[in-house]
Amino acid sequence: MANMKIKASARGGVVKCKVMMKHDMLTYDQAKAKGKEANFITHITAKAGGKVVLDMSTSQFLSKNPLIKFDFSTEGLKKGDKLEMTWTDLSGKTVTEDKEIKGLK
Repeated sequence: MANMKIKASARGGVVKCKVMMKHDMLTYDQAKAKGKEANFITHITAKAGGKVVLDMSTSQFLSKNPLIKFDFSTEGLKKGDKLEMTWTDLSGKTVTEDKEIKGLK
């Protein structure tokens, strides 16, 4: 089962990325009401060409199944390189998926 939908395409020296992460994002209040443990994505990292292009800490205030968009330079990338996305949630679960970046020469 895919935990992420990744789109990454290069044009004009910039890679434009859209990533949707499948996660329930159960906040502390929601968890208390449901009698469960809170669990939400706490950290997101993106790598391309061996370099970190996005590194962010997040909180319970991201929406369920969050969609993030970001851009970065194609400098140092070559045809066939992939965008590797990793997220970690409060329970310690880590998910990593990758997708080839379209349009690299």
